[in-house]
Amino acid sequence: MAALYWEAFGRKLGPALDPPDKARAFLAAHLRHDRGVVALVGGEVAGVAGYRLGGHGLTGGGAGDVLSSYGILRGLPRLALLALMERRPAAGELVMDGIAVAPEHRGRGIGARLLREIAGVAADHSCRRVRLDVIDTNPRARALYERHGFTAVRTEKTPYLRDLMGFGAVTTMHRPVAPADSPHHPEAR
Repeated sequence: MAALYWEAFGRKLGPALDPPDKARAFLAAHLRHDRGVVALVGGEVAGVAGYRLGGHGLTGGGAGDVLSSYGILRGLPRLALLALMERRPAAGELVMDGIAVAPEHRGRGIGARLLREIAGVAADHSCRRVRLDVIDTNPRARALYERHGFTAVRTEKTPYLRDLMGFGAVTTMHRPVAPADSPHHPEAR
């Protein structure tokens, strides 16, 4: 899971967690399996979608973990970069912590299935909506989200991040959660 997550988000997370081998190890050591849904194909991880709920997200690790892994001098600037990416859920909201599908499995509906599962988790936790952020350099992901009921609510220009992290704007999207999104609802999918 950590390797797949890194493949999808390494460009964005790289300045905070590089070098790649150390970053993948850090992610693997701090994954919270209770904050993600996984798609398996033939017993292999084909996709993962993380979420933040109840103060925890798929990718864990606090300030102490970063400082322990990278040292104080290298860790402090990394913490500043990671703080830029921190997203906390509002009341009644589940925040997606990222979605990744292995390249060989893209275009097979796995991303759509993961989004439905995330909506089900949100419904089961009585959330009113799912929130996510999508960067301007990922129009394919934005189109997927729009096809699955997400609407853009605001776009924040981030030109100071273009050279450092490879994107210049972040769009926040919301999707309402209905009781029927729960796999336990009588009208469930």
